[in-house]
Amino acid sequence: MSKKIKDKINKVVKIMVFSDLFLNSGWGLISPILAIFIVKNIEGGDVRVAGIAVGIYLLVKSVLQVPIAHYLDLNHGEKDDYCALFIGTLLTAVTPIIFIFATISWHIYIAQIIHALGMAMAVPSWYAIFGRHIPKNREALCWGLDSSAMGLGAGITGIIGGVVAQSFGFIPLFVGVSVFNIIAVLLLLFIMKDILPKTSKQKVFLLPKT
Repeated sequence: MSKKIKDKINKVVKIMVFSDLFLNSGWGLISPILAIFIVKNIEGGDVRVAGIAVGIYLLVKSVLQVPIAHYLDLNHGEKDDYCALFIGTLLTAVTPIIFIFATISWHIYIAQIIHALGMAMAVPSWYAIFGRHIPKNREALCWGLDSSAMGLGAGITGIIGGVVAQSFGFIPLFVGVSVFNIIAVLLLLFIMKDILPKTSKQKVFLLPKT
């Protein structure tokens, strides 16, 4: 990130972009080749099981995300959003550990449910906090920066993941995913003091440019 861009965005946006970078980079290590892991390492694992696993993740995340987001909107202030973001991101760090010990298809399905729950909590709360802290007239820059960080991170780790899996197997990848996600969680601690109270929540979009 260049100094010129850094000077145009605030601390919360910077930290959240880096947290998102680590979260998506971590899953970039394994997401493109998870189906291969299922087929090769899970008892009875085949293309059908891989498809069901992906479907479970998307369905559970989609079903839970809206009611969670609705609940967060009912509460004023950002404390509940921050807690949901922190816990949700932490759950994503647990999922790859389950993959390490998975031996049958049901283990994979349970891991996918936990991952889906974590993301259903993290995604709407991340968007809520991020959107409120974007400096005025810097909306396109901040959203573009996050999208580019996600794409670059996942793209690079996707390449690395394939090479590592071929040379060393899947366990180092799952450990790597968990480590990346833990870093994403720890980064969120740096914005804890910047979480807005109830009285400030509706005024965030009027924050001056930094």
